[in-house]
Amino acid sequence: MSRDATMKGRVRVPASTSNLGGGFDCVGVAVDRWLTASVVASEDGDARRVTMNRSGALANLDGPPERDLLHIGFTLACETRRRPVPKLVDYDVSSTIPVARGLGSSSAALIAGAMLASESLGLDLDRDEIAALCAHEEGHADNIGPAVFGGAVLGVRLKGRKYAFSSLDLHPEIALVFAVPELEIATATARAVLPASLPYATAVMAIAKAAALVQGLRTRDGALLAYALDDVLHVPYRRELLPGYDSVVAAAVGAGAFGATLSGSGSAIVAVAPIDTASQIGSAMQRRWSEMSKGAEVIIGANPVGGATSNVT
Repeated sequence: MSRDATMKGRVRVPASTSNLGGGFDCVGVAVDRWLTASVVASEDGDARRVTMNRSGALANLDGPPERDLLHIGFTLACETRRRPVPKLVDYDVSSTIPVARGLGSSSAALIAGAMLASESLGLDLDRDEIAALCAHEEGHADNIGPAVFGGAVLGVRLKGRKYAFSSLDLHPEIALVFAVPELEIATATARAVLPASLPYATAVMAIAKAAALVQGLRTRDGALLAYALDDVLHVPYRRELLPGYDSVVAAAVGAGAFGATLSGSGSAIVAVAPIDTASQIGSAMQRRWSEMSKGAEVIIGANPVGGATSNVT
């Protein structure tokens, strides 16, 4: 591999929680856990090769690197600019984002790959383009928006491959408290239990809960947040995948949370809470998991988290 032919990049992408009850498939918040990845690419040699060194929360993944979401994101970015994928692509990736727990690990990998391609190959994709191509690949924008832009974000699909992303206000005295159990739930499994249609009255209620969520996050209105977090679109169907869900939610509310719900499709449960009681709420949720013979990690998000960053090395 000649030095002149080598192309390098390095990126850092945050975790994210999505849905938050009433914001199903459209509202997400960045979380202070990170995927860090680098790439070395080259056109040298005759044969094609993709390698991937995984560590941290990804250490036990052993799938082919060509089918990893990191490389899929890289390939999508190349296709967007009609740029062939280099012959040799070598990744190094580490993550502190729990896998298959509803904290956006898949979205982070997809975004990281697209950003690595843009930076290392000079594709000049801006954040809006990266967010749109990754949201189109995932089919929804709720994790993609906060992971790319940071903070709390509303992401909606317009027409075709077009998406709109808008920052949402998050009251400074609100904390997100996560209890992450030692249980994986694949997104495909969680999607499979959802119904094909819902009664009209349920749809009307869901609209009200989405509006209550946005206003409640902005104002710290406990009544609105409690209403919004009591979801009617996906939690009633997914709670069967997570025995103990109702008990952990009750523990969070009993300790002072405004409400609690699945983070994404689970298995993590996220409570929206007053910032000064966040630690107690996390401990209560953790104890309840322990009483059901499940270990659980607590993550407390009490400050805005920035979006993905990158630089050519």
